[in-house]
Amino acid sequence: MGDADLTVSSQQPDTEIEAPALPYRPPVPSNPPPIGLIGCGAITPYHLDAYRDAGFVVAGFCDIDEATAKARRDAYNPKGAVYTDYQALLADPAIAVVDIATHVEIRSPIIEAALNAGKHVLSQKPFTLDLAEGERLADLADARGLKLAVNQNGRWAPHFSYMRNAIASGLIGDVQAAHLAVHWDHSWTESTVFNEMPHLILYDFAIHWFDMLHCFLRGHRPVRVYASTARTAAQTNKPPMLAQVAVEYEDAQATIVFDALTRYGALDTTYVTGTSGALHSSGADISHQTLTVYTAEGIARPRLEGEWFKQGFIGTMAELLCAIDADRAPFNSARENLESLSLCFAALASAETRAPQIPGTIRRMPR
Repeated sequence: MGDADLTVSSQQPDTEIEAPALPYRPPVPSNPPPIGLIGCGAITPYHLDAYRDAGFVVAGFCDIDEATAKARRDAYNPKGAVYTDYQALLADPAIAVVDIATHVEIRSPIIEAALNAGKHVLSQKPFTLDLAEGERLADLADARGLKLAVNQNGRWAPHFSYMRNAIASGLIGDVQAAHLAVHWDHSWTESTVFNEMPHLILYDFAIHWFDMLHCFLRGHRPVRVYASTARTAAQTNKPPMLAQVAVEYEDAQATIVFDALTRYGALDTTYVTGTSGALHSSGADISHQTLTVYTAEGIARPRLEGEWFKQGFIGTMAELLCAIDADRAPFNSARENLESLSLCFAALASAETRAPQIPGTIRRMPR
């Protein structure tokens, strides 16, 4: 093999250009109605902080633990009502939208009751454990003329939001590949209920990354998913802390890698290449990312504002509220989110069977 055989060619110009202005920030609803929160657990302060910053009013707080509901009410809207029965909250005619933040195992009947009560719904993620049940709830929302959305807040993380808008605008042409990798320490879950979750990494955590693959590769049909998990020699958590996924599309490819016991040198990277350019985001964690855009015109480095949790939680609710105003399907609709779940379920089944799986054929989350 001669030296010429080892040459890597590049047509990338090194000209620095201005970053394209893209609508990566959360949308702004014109007249947000009162919101009811069902489930006031540990994640909900992030919801409530974001809603307060966006000017959304949470008028009702419901939890089976009345003290928890009162604590959220006192911190975020002392004039709000407190409930221990979600049916009582749903009976309040002033509440038009509900944020259902309960565990997934008990969420479906609450979503159904909310839709039957005439409320628009934002469901916590992961949306459902059963694709057929998810389809049924999406059909019910349509039949009632209501909007049902899913809190896939990663879509409005500044770097992910800019990237998906860049792809949708045609900035990098047709996507050919997407590669996402997260190297971080998730061992804090050992002292929590998450330690009992067999697929902690590939299900509870990775659902955001499966969802971003779906966003980045819209229009490309996934045909096979390969996944594996492994325990590290050093881990004491019950679930495997290593996981990797490869998704084969008819005309593209994608990979996701999770190293969840990285105690030093944490790194989060996303790379998407298309026929006319590429996008690369990298940083020490999900909230501190540097994004670079490569095109034939040159290199752009957009200066993004915001962080995942604040803008992400504003974005999911704001998009639902804007969809209600415009009487259109929300971008984070439940029906559309089933495509992301089908990738996740296929990956879980592949990791268990050590065989490739076809997305959409695994209808329930493997146990």
